[in-house]
Amino acid sequence: MSNLLVQNIKHTNNTTSMAIDTSGQVTIRGESSATTTNLQQGLIKVWLQYNSDGNAIYNSFNVSGVSDLATGNFQCAFSNSMNDDDYALSGAAGFGYAMCFEDNEGEKTTATGAGLIEVSMSDDVDNSSVDQTVCSLMIAGDLA
Repeated sequence: MSNLLVQNIKHTNNTTSMAIDTSGQVTIRGESSATTTNLQQGLIKVWLQYNSDGNAIYNSFNVSGVSDLATGNFQCAFSNSMNDDDYALSGAAGFGYAMCFEDNEGEKTTATGAGLIEVSMSDDVDNSSVDQTVCSLMIAGDLA
């Protein structure tokens, strides 16, 4: 097996576009500027597209499984846990429906290394629990 040892990747005009430090962290040059972005920080760490009506995962990343808890309520388990409770959650469950993220105590999931998130969906009009054929969620933050 061969190794490619590199510290900087440059454009032909000698402008550094990517740098790798001794810990393996990668920084890339920002769009149209001299600022840099940490590549690992900018990646989505967990994502899921799920059919809660048929309890089927369409596609996912870093998801070890999904449990259908009740109508409009499911739990997503991560393959690799988040580092701490400082991560961002985003999701969608179709037009006219609300989606919220919570733990077993009814609060936003923030347990360090919990490795799971509970999702509830409801109708915006009458607030009733609903299953959806397409539910999507993403989590950004630091992996453990």
